[in-house]
Amino acid sequence: MQARLFIMQDEKLRKAFGARLKGLRKQKNWSQKELAALVDIRFQQLNKYESGLNIPPAGMLIKLADALNVSVDYLLTGNVDEAEPLANSRLFRRFQELEAMAQEDQETVIKVIDAMIAKQRIASALAPVDTKS
Repeated sequence: MQARLFIMQDEKLRKAFGARLKGLRKQKNWSQKELAALVDIRFQQLNKYESGLNIPPAGMLIKLADALNVSVDYLLTGNVDEAEPLANSRLFRRFQELEAMAQEDQETVIKVIDAMIAKQRIASALAPVDTKS
């Protein structure tokens, strides 16, 4: 509650939250009406969130985070959850940049990654078994 109150009082934090929310919505190619319908609010209220006028209550933050497939912490602060960071920092940076791309481009990259994983699995399944051990 204190964190939400602090954010409500700080215009820069509200604006940053709104920009993150709007950016995430646009990445999904959703209109305000579409996202508002997903989380069961009026699009006018979503507009107030995106413009930085208001911060949603906790329950709505959870709904928005779920709909946008991000954490509540990321929505509020922009902090990336590093519970499972990638060991390869170059790969991690590429994935961060990929998140800013259009959903269609993200899906293309995911398909390429899936194909590479499948290829590796097939190659390891077909590898001869060492019978000398």
